[in-house]
Amino acid sequence: MTLAIFDLDDTLIDGNSPSLWLEHLADLGWLDRDSFIPREQELVAQYAALQISLEDYFAFSLQPLVGRTPEEVDYIAGPFVEAVIEPLIHSDAMRAVARHRAAGERILIISATPSFLVRAIAERLGIADVLGTDLELQHGHYSGRISGIATAREGKIQRLAQWLEEQGEALAGAHFYSDSRNDLPLLSHVAHPHAVNPDAALRAHAERQGWEILHWR
Repeated sequence: MTLAIFDLDDTLIDGNSPSLWLEHLADLGWLDRDSFIPREQELVAQYAALQISLEDYFAFSLQPLVGRTPEEVDYIAGPFVEAVIEPLIHSDAMRAVARHRAAGERILIISATPSFLVRAIAERLGIADVLGTDLELQHGHYSGRISGIATAREGKIQRLAQWLEEQGEALAGAHFYSDSRNDLPLLSHVAHPHAVNPDAALRAHAERQGWEILHWR
């Protein structure tokens, strides 16, 4: 079955869900807004500019989850998605998903965002297949570290290859939609790359390669 693969943040939605999630945790008192949020934003900018790894970002941003159980976190993730994320979903993205689904293609979200958030958002979008960055558990509680290969940059290709083997699927003819230079490895790996509201580096690359550039709202 042909795949239609979508990045999540700033592609399907107009925003960065991990940052929005941390703002939500600040509202709940799980972290100190004044000290935590500015540092998180610095790290987001550094990651986008390829100056740090995803592991560097998560070493800081996962701190509020340390010692929490998945059940405790999932309990607040659902209402967060409904209140904060749903209004940010691009209508054009949903139309693209609907077109691929109508064509009999399998929809997959692949994102560097922690898996629990990707799953919660995908459920609202009616998408069953997701790949996110898995978080390590110790004695049933989040440790603040990731587990396995992060679904970022070249890691997306590695995780996708594992998923394809497990699912008995192939990458032939696949589409991939993303906004970020961080996804150039996977965009260059598929038959049909689509640059969605691209950052400057991705836009320049897409123009040179003749890739489709989309402006989703």
